Amino acid sequence: MNCIAPQLVSFPHIFITSKSPHSTHSHLAPFSRHKTAAPPSKLGSSENGCYSSNDESIPPPLGTLKETIDFFVSDAEDDPDCPSPGYSSIEQALAALRQQKILLVVDDYYGDDNVEGNFVMAASHVSSEAIAFMVRHGSGIISVGMKEEDLQRLDLPLVSPRMEDNCSAPSFTITVDARVGTSTGVSASDRAKTVLALSSPESRPGDFRRPGHVFPVKCMNGGVLNRVGHTEASVDLVTLAGLQPVSVFSAVVDSEDGSMASIATLRKLALDYNIPIVSITDLIRYRRKREKLVERTAVSRLPTKWGSFAAHSYRSKLDGIEHVALVKGDIGNGQDVLVRVHSECLTGDIFGSRRCDCGNQLELAMQLIEQAGRGVVVYLRGHEGRGIGLGYKLQAYNLQDQGHDTVEANLELGFAADARDYGIGAQMLRDIGVHTMRLMTNNPAKFSGLKGYGLAVVGRVPVLTPITEDNVRYLETKRVKMGHVYGSNVQGPLSDFIKSTKGHVVLGNALMSVDGSPPYSEPPDRC
Repeated sequence: MNCIAPQLVSFPHIFITSKSPHSTHSHLAPFSRHKTAAPPSKLGSSENGCYSSNDESIPPPLGTLKETIDFFVSDAEDDPDCPSPGYSSIEQALAALRQQKILLVVDDYYGDDNVEGNFVMAASHVSSEAIAFMVRHGSGIISVGMKEEDLQRLDLPLVSPRMEDNCSAPSFTITVDARVGTSTGVSASDRAKTVLALSSPESRPGDFRRPGHVFPVKCMNGGVLNRVGHTEASVDLVTLAGLQPVSVFSAVVDSEDGSMASIATLRKLALDYNIPIVSITDLIRYRRKREKLVERTAVSRLPTKWGSFAAHSYRSKLDGIEHVALVKGDIGNGQDVLVRVHSECLTGDIFGSRRCDCGNQLELAMQLIEQAGRGVVVYLRGHEGRGIGLGYKLQAYNLQDQGHDTVEANLELGFAADARDYGIGAQMLRDIGVHTMRLMTNNPAKFSGLKGYGLAVVGRVPVLTPITEDNVRYLETKRVKMGHVYGSNVQGPLSDFIKSTKGHVVLGNALMSVDGSPPYSEPPDRC
């Protein structure tokens, strides 16, 4: 097997800081996950950070090491309270709801080319004029988002109970009209009265005729943190606004052909009528920042082959998944803590798969934190295959064997390139007492995922592990398509670095020890 086999004993000394003028403990922000790596260029002599046995030059001291690609960007970028470009903030949306106004809510989870937009309003504030506006510009279907307890109180069963097993589909109940003060139930005035009756905590089952012209829809427990849907988004918004947790919403369609309105149409509509337009993605980030989503269930001493750690188990309040944090030493004031946030990878972590570098990265992190004497490894479960699950990951492997790269395979299966979220890990770190960290990662997205939870990333520690013939394409794809950075000067194709196990390769300046000497017992014989 051809591979790079660096001995990384001295690696914990490596600490690459930001060169941004905002580089302080309280003003550091993550690299944008949408940036791409620098164009590849061949890695040649020691000028590019590759040292041969005949190279008499001494590597620069630690303090002079600089990243060639910025991991740190503006402090506002990726803050959960900062709206996505082209959208209003969640706070602006909540203020509008309290003022009895309509919102536009957009599901932009899969990008601007495939969106759904809905008018949203607090059901308790609805009027016949608001219903008429929604009907005029929307699909004509008026839906009411309601929590399960309110549906049970009003005896509104689901049209198809089997739909409860499919969390991706809306859960409609039998349709209704208000009995009092309505005629046929179809007019804007009648439907407004029905919506108001549904929102009233005083209403009873006998107050409604069934079927009718208004469509109650069940909101999943946990809202958008459990299901990324318009029902959940609308109920979450009115609840956050401090109003009765019942919403009214209607999908926006194209006035010409009746198709779902494009993002351009939605933004023009928002501009023409001075309507705030918000993203469900921003709502998810807003809620994750403010709500405690995990609970610590146990702490125990855990002796490992690297050393003794304190194992903290956490349970997610959203889905019941258990996660673990391994803590070394006294976290103390929580400043400058060495941290690795690791995504579960059964094939790599347990079975030693050579398709990826996950298992090697986990072992390296444990080793380095043990040597540092202080740090945290957060192990996030449910991240298999970048969030697609074990079965789909194995299907992705088959696609990769047919020529797809790791990103293309996930997309081919209908998933995002990376569906992981690091909010749970951020909350675990806060609970442990971490405030500022040196993050062990090659992945810029982890900076974004940890932003906005009272955490600051004050430096990056690259995690460099063997590059083999089995994982080189995987690593190269992550570098080129996902912006991963494997060292300060590695810009050429990673295939250039597959070497015989008889020798070693230095990848840029990132593998230098703190005193400037090569970290290997034997220097590499050539580049």
